[in-house]
Amino acid sequence: MKMDLNAIIEKMETGDQDAALTALQTYNKEKSQCFSFTSGEEEDRERLGELVLSFLERDLQPSCQLACLETIRILSRDKKSLSPFATRHAMQILIRHAGLGQGEGVTPEIPDLEVIVEALKCLCNIVFNSEAAQEAAADLQLMVGLAERLKQCREPQWNHDVRFFDLRLTFLITALRVDVRAQLAHELRGVSLLSEALDATFGLCWPDMYEVARAGFDGCSELPPLGRQETERVMEILKILFNVTFDSNRRHVDEEEAATYRHLGAILRHCIMSSAEGEERTEEMHSHTVNLLGNLPLPCLDVLLMPKVQQGSIEYMGVNMDAVKVLVEFMEKRLDRGNKLKETLLPSLNLLTESARIHRETRKFLRNKVLPPLRDVKNRPEVGNALRNKLVRLMTHIDTDVKHCAAEFLFVLCKESVSRFIKYTGYGNAAGLLAARGLMRGGRDPGHYSEDEDSDTEEYREAKPHINPVTGRVEEEQPNPMEGMTDEQKEYEAMKLVNMFDKLSREQVIQPMKIGADGKMTSMEPHELHHLASQQFGESNNSDSDSDTN
Repeated sequence: MKMDLNAIIEKMETGDQDAALTALQTYNKEKSQCFSFTSGEEEDRERLGELVLSFLERDLQPSCQLACLETIRILSRDKKSLSPFATRHAMQILIRHAGLGQGEGVTPEIPDLEVIVEALKCLCNIVFNSEAAQEAAADLQLMVGLAERLKQCREPQWNHDVRFFDLRLTFLITALRVDVRAQLAHELRGVSLLSEALDATFGLCWPDMYEVARAGFDGCSELPPLGRQETERVMEILKILFNVTFDSNRRHVDEEEAATYRHLGAILRHCIMSSAEGEERTEEMHSHTVNLLGNLPLPCLDVLLMPKVQQGSIEYMGVNMDAVKVLVEFMEKRLDRGNKLKETLLPSLNLLTESARIHRETRKFLRNKVLPPLRDVKNRPEVGNALRNKLVRLMTHIDTDVKHCAAEFLFVLCKESVSRFIKYTGYGNAAGLLAARGLMRGGRDPGHYSEDEDSDTEEYREAKPHINPVTGRVEEEQPNPMEGMTDEQKEYEAMKLVNMFDKLSREQVIQPMKIGADGKMTSMEPHELHHLASQQFGESNNSDSDSDTN
């Protein structure tokens, strides 16, 4: 039976608990099936919100508390009706009913879990939609209450819904408030706290300091998929950890912090090696894990390689490469999909780049996967379906960040050697990164790389003299367009070309460039262009004279 909003308000104003319960349950049932609100009723909805809050201050039966909270959850979906709930007093009432109060008000000894979950849902809606509520939550030390319950991650009294919405609320408040994020990270030791929550959710055991296994499955080559509820909680924890570690890789960490991050890194390695129920959920969990791994201080990434080699593991240079292999497969899957590459591909590509930069074994393993010895020299480097071809294509992507990251990854795999980089990508594709680095004249960026040699295949050695370094492939010899011309004709054509460049330059259609002493591109003046043409023409004539003499 549909009830008019004014009729519900009248029932609430009587103060009778039973009448209010019946009215609210009818309203909640109606609105749970219809998510829209009638325009022009904003004031009535605000009045209903005020009455419901006043009821929650009374000693109510759990069923009436639940109905009141369900109504607040429904009303809080409408941003125009938020004002009654965004006050400090209202937030205090809701925090108390969520069991997160810090000594204010009375909390029942045996909490009703349904009431707690409904209050948490209300807080999630209100905090997400209202800056005033966010400020009130920070003032009321909501994060302290959440952290206290997070410490009880192994306590059986809290069900999945309570744990999940605790985590969802923590994610929202840390995403929206920088001060709360800092409070959790430092004052409340958030990384250790959330690492423990991850540990408990997975049900881990620790055979060694940084070696993780699923309890009851130690030594198994293949783990069973993580359950749906556990997967949901794991992903919320990963998102919160991303918030609180956002600047960790850009600042110095002390020895104690480094140990904490390595401990977390070992758990994240387990996340990467785990699956969820369904490919889509597995990929989502791996995506959050990769994003978080990118926040860890670089020296702590060595935990990806730490576990000892076991039967069935991928061993390379005596190191377990299982996690790196999964990361490569994850990266290639995102690359093949081609959607929103900046958001989906770059986290994994950056992670692999930094790992390869600091770990020799990772770099060599990745180079064998991505840049195996060259055999195909007839096609351009960007043509084909090999991983190298796909990444080289990205080096001319329209998005600057995407092309820079793809080039940086391949450059690191080439040990930042310009000649090797050009060999695998072609000078045309490599020019952007080389210009930005001041390496257009060749050479090598300083780096901590071993001096292992780049072994060439027989096919590459035979074709090398005929490879066009700009395109990176063997090109058919082209006829000399100046063959048969007299010196006067050559000079005329050369100056004609210079004048065309000069005109286009003055009209700002193009800007002639040259390589400066620092190896970077710099503008050319018109007189430099004429001088260069005369110089080149003179060298050409000298060369012709020498060949005639010989």
